[in-house]
Amino acid sequence: MNNIRNFFTCHVLFLLLILLLVGCTSSANDESDRETPESNDGLDSEEESVESEGSNKINDEGGQLESTTDLDESGDGDSKETSSGETTDEKSNHTGGSGEDDLLSNYSPEEIEYARVWLQLGEIKQVDELNVKHIPEGTPLHPDDHTSASYPEDVVQLAGSRLVAGSITYSSNGDGTINVYNVPVRWDGKYPAGERFYKDIIENTDLVQVDPGNDEDIIALINVLNIHE
Repeated sequence: MNNIRNFFTCHVLFLLLILLLVGCTSSANDESDRETPESNDGLDSEEESVESEGSNKINDEGGQLESTTDLDESGDGDSKETSSGETTDEKSNHTGGSGEDDLLSNYSPEEIEYARVWLQLGEIKQVDELNVKHIPEGTPLHPDDHTSASYPEDVVQLAGSRLVAGSITYSSNGDGTINVYNVPVRWDGKYPAGERFYKDIIENTDLVQVDPGNDEDIIALINVLNIHE
């Protein structure tokens, strides 16, 4: 009788053990099923992020290409605007290459200088004759006065055919400026004047910026130049 009871008890325990194992397995499967969607959601989120970044990159690159194309299209044309607001065509007209600049191409820089200086400083602009005299360094300012100082450099003297037209005595600095000596047209007064008088003339020259002037007026004066060497 005891053997039968023991056998029955063992079978019951064995069945309970089997049921317990089955229940644990079922519970583990349920938890696995619940975790799987969350894992998939994470993968989906990462994929969406990658796709979004790729799309933004493509949009950025497309925007840059469009911007570059716009710049290229806006740069087309015969003239371009500089930072000062002046077109390259306008700038070229100011710096050279125009027909007016060609008007003076047949004349020497010295001839052009004489005419420009006279147009700016001469008493009478339009003269029948413009005399040009080169005076070398060391020449007395007033040859008839033994107290006269001498020119410290080579100078040029421009004078009209009449005294009323005036005269200009100057030296060129080679940079568009000249040193003007205040030498009178005619040496009137009391002589000998003394060294101090002439020294003041030499030490108080006027620095003058020479204007370009009008090309046609310059050519008209060049045509009446009378150069004395």
